[in-house]
Amino acid sequence: MARGERRRRGTPAEGARIAERVVRGGPARRGGAARGAVGRAALGVVVLSLALGLSGFWLLAWHRVRRAVTLHSAPSALPPDSSSPAVAPDLFWGTYRPHVYFGMKTRSPKPLLTGLMWAQQGATAGTPKLRHTCEQGDGVGPYGWEFHDGLSFGRQHIQDGALRLTTEFVKRPGGQHGGDWSWRVTVEPQASDTSALPLVSLFFYVVTDGKEVLVPEVGAKGQLKFISGHSSELGDFRFTLMPPTHPGDTAPKYSSYNVFWSSNPGLPLLTEMVKSRLRSWFQHRPPGASPERYLGLPGSLKWEERGPSGQGQGQGQFLIQQVTLKVPFSVELVFESGSARAGERQALAQLAGSLLTQALESHAEAFRERFEKTFQLKKKGLSSEEQVLGQAALSGLLGGIGYFYGQGLVLADMGVEGSEQKVDPALFPPVPLFTAVPSRSFFPRGFLWDEGFHQLVVQRWDPRLTREALGHWLGLLNADGWIGREQVLGDEARARVPPEFLVQRAAHANPPTLLLPVAHMLEGGDPADFAFLRRAFPRLHAWFSWLYKSQAGPVPLSYRWRGRDPALPTLLNPKTLPSGLDDYPRASHPSASERHLDLRCWVALGARVLVRLAEQLGEAEAAAELGPLAASLEAEESLDELHWAPELGVFADFGNHTKAVQLKPRPPQGLVRVVGRPHPRLQYVDALGYVSLFPMLLRLLDPNSSRLGPLLDVLADSRHLWSPFGLRSLAASSPFYGQRNSEHDPPYWRGAVWLNVNYLALGALYHYGHLEGPHRARAAKLHSELRANVVGNVWRQYQATGFLWEQYSDRDGRGMGCRPFQGWTSLVLLAMAEDY
Repeated sequence: MARGERRRRGTPAEGARIAERVVRGGPARRGGAARGAVGRAALGVVVLSLALGLSGFWLLAWHRVRRAVTLHSAPSALPPDSSSPAVAPDLFWGTYRPHVYFGMKTRSPKPLLTGLMWAQQGATAGTPKLRHTCEQGDGVGPYGWEFHDGLSFGRQHIQDGALRLTTEFVKRPGGQHGGDWSWRVTVEPQASDTSALPLVSLFFYVVTDGKEVLVPEVGAKGQLKFISGHSSELGDFRFTLMPPTHPGDTAPKYSSYNVFWSSNPGLPLLTEMVKSRLRSWFQHRPPGASPERYLGLPGSLKWEERGPSGQGQGQGQFLIQQVTLKVPFSVELVFESGSARAGERQALAQLAGSLLTQALESHAEAFRERFEKTFQLKKKGLSSEEQVLGQAALSGLLGGIGYFYGQGLVLADMGVEGSEQKVDPALFPPVPLFTAVPSRSFFPRGFLWDEGFHQLVVQRWDPRLTREALGHWLGLLNADGWIGREQVLGDEARARVPPEFLVQRAAHANPPTLLLPVAHMLEGGDPADFAFLRRAFPRLHAWFSWLYKSQAGPVPLSYRWRGRDPALPTLLNPKTLPSGLDDYPRASHPSASERHLDLRCWVALGARVLVRLAEQLGEAEAAAELGPLAASLEAEESLDELHWAPELGVFADFGNHTKAVQLKPRPPQGLVRVVGRPHPRLQYVDALGYVSLFPMLLRLLDPNSSRLGPLLDVLADSRHLWSPFGLRSLAASSPFYGQRNSEHDPPYWRGAVWLNVNYLALGALYHYGHLEGPHRARAAKLHSELRANVVGNVWRQYQATGFLWEQYSDRDGRGMGCRPFQGWTSLVLLAMAEDY
């Protein structure tokens, strides 16, 4: 491709040189003077046309690329410096590193980071397994937050083989730099047999970006007394690692210490750096007990790799303390802000020991009380075990909130799908993002359509956190009004993403689910929410305008997802990643003639929300622009005309389609797609599933609609969508049900039960079950039965595995996909609370 690109660029220049040689050439051939003149003129016109055409393309390309990576000019939805300790001191520090088992950082482009690693010594002859980042297949688990209030307190349990770790933190406000905080890490044996207690090493570390100053003071035998430091954002601060004790006691335990100090190798390389340094054997010698060997870090405060003249300062510092001892034990790490200790606060006791215990228990009790007041699960008759599931669902989502900063890669929209003209991806400006994540182990970064569902849960608990998250997502808007669907910001996030997913395409949309919490704000009447929406409206309007204009379909009031995969011979049905439903079957042969039902419904919902918001804000111009669009999309006649398939009896996509496709083995290529008869033609797509339900899911149908009954029929039919565990994503009667999309691509949205769409279905059934209409009683009954199925299965799987899962089998209910998946699966809490 690169060589072809150079050939295309070279052609006009070569043509110009040829023309120049012709113009400057020797005598004309005999009898050819006139023809030569005409030929030279014609060639000149051709060359000029080529040159103008090429320069025109590159001028257009430059313009489109510049807009794609230019931030939108509308004012921010958040106050200036909204993440700073001066504006939001209580949010400055947090567990904003969801991809590590335990760590904290500041909401800053260049943060101070802290974290925990651990290893069980002596389990194997080689290097012990070092735990640090949440991994899908490392054998750790279950793990997750029992409590997390999203602000100042959390308690997490982690099972690792024979060990059970409990990580806790609590923050204490004060001063001008975010206040103090303390950790407690408790390690206990899983089994009651204490005859062979393992030796365990904990590794507490601090990482800087080069601007903070760290001054460690070491005591006897490699034990750090404390680490003093200073930065412009934090002022003076101090870390103190307290001596280990027996759990729940003040009696100290004998420990061995090792320390290591070097320049920062880069955040993605921290684990490997520690592994590579665990090469020396040391003796752990408790008084009166036999010594044991363990692998430890170099036992000095020599700053390795520092180099002459302080080299290494520019790339930051990495300081780590290893503590090795027998389980069970507890260790506390205390962070104290200098400004919090100033003045009257100098007499404030250190947040450690019994004072830390009291603070943790007080916060835990406050969490329980606030949880019941907010969600009322006990009042609704749910069992204590189900209440524990609800608390874990909320806490896992809040504990998965991260703060990211960096530059994404963007491929500009050249305006023509499938165009041969190519441009390279460009770097988006550096931006911050405060967001929840779908999965700490597998998707520890921001996903646009996931986040709207996340915030439905978060805003019930803390509307301020939702305003912060929405404001940050709207801050990603480019000059055209586009937001990338997957945000890979910073080295840590980038290190965990396959290269093919790093680039975001500025022509591709994503379901505008951020409008779901916006709609909830409109219903709530919170003055703070309304003030936020007033600031956010220009950006919300720009985002929605880009969506409905850029994704317009082949006929008025139709819409089409840009960015379907090409029809490769290895794909059963080219995927539509921008829709969020990935491999959900669409028209078998992608074309510009497609009309996508789900996208039309998202646009209809967006128009409804934006018009209502514009009217409440007095934005007359926007209301006048979007009002007719909303009215047209609300009209059931146009929905029927474009998407009702009489031969199928449901709503459907439309496109160039045939059902006669299948994957067949063809050595040596492997599985390849074979298209039989009937040949593809423009028709409604027979793919009964989630997409078919969208007019009902988003509550776009009138309760008296003649189409509501048939949708309830297929929803409730076990031959189609109903299962004992929730609604299937694709009907069991579909030829695509459970089918692989390629030899290496198992089914994803082809039958499994997904909580986000089941939550939408529950909300719709509850909605129609409370409105007068011919389907009221049936909708209410289906809501009750579906809620019991969904909540019951998630609870049973949580009891069996300790995890919330990405999806659930429609055959036996088992959790599938990645885990923990405490993104939109946390919607099970709202289902339990019947809060839609």
